[in-house]
Amino acid sequence: MTEPYEALTATTPRVVRRPVLSQRWTDVVFLHWPAAPADVAPLLPHGTRPDVLDGTTYVGLVAFRMEAVAFGRGPAMPYLGTFPETNVRLYSVDARGRRGVVFLSMDAARLLPALAGRAAFRLPYRWASMRISRSGDRLTYTGRRLAAGGAAGYRLTVEAGRPLDGPSDLDMFLTARWGLHADWYGRTLYLPNDHPAWPLHHARVEHLEENLVQAAGLPAPAGPPCSVLYSPGVPALFGVPAAA
Repeated sequence: MTEPYEALTATTPRVVRRPVLSQRWTDVVFLHWPAAPADVAPLLPHGTRPDVLDGTTYVGLVAFRMEAVAFGRGPAMPYLGTFPETNVRLYSVDARGRRGVVFLSMDAARLLPALAGRAAFRLPYRWASMRISRSGDRLTYTGRRLAAGGAAGYRLTVEAGRPLDGPSDLDMFLTARWGLHADWYGRTLYLPNDHPAWPLHHARVEHLEENLVQAAGLPAPAGPPCSVLYSPGVPALFGVPAAA
């Protein structure tokens, strides 16, 4: 039996009290394009379906700096625990109504964390040469994969603007996600996360070249993103994975 979708909430409906991982995401840029649910459904793990808002789902390109990665609530790993990361993601819901994300690709600038993420959780990490630079409110993110298929990459410059007066339903749908669904050796796992409400800002794309979305198995975006948001970041906790 399929349960009703859980509500969109600014903070998690499932508090993580005993985290397996902690980290911080900083200088986060969210770019999104609309997508047809039928196009993304084949890319989702078994037992999940596209999450939709007014009949539309979305593909996201999310660039940020990962910081202070640690096991549980322990000390942050030096060097290996801080690196740029960029994800291509979709939006999912399972039979229990839990909303989440599905990562199609996760480019990271540290090889060992990328290998660990692939081995432990079967997440689609790729090792890449990446950089984030900032001048005032202008941020530039660049990346290029280093392993097989290294032609995939991107260059993105955005200008961060004023804080949102309040998130719209679409802003909440795209950012307030309290877990991820992943295919783990033939089973679908749900990995919960917990963090404060996103401090979201308006943002404007000044330059974008990318082929990560197409490399992830989706059509190349037709036109500019329909939603561009920036956040200075949040600390995050991940809980124990459970069956979806």
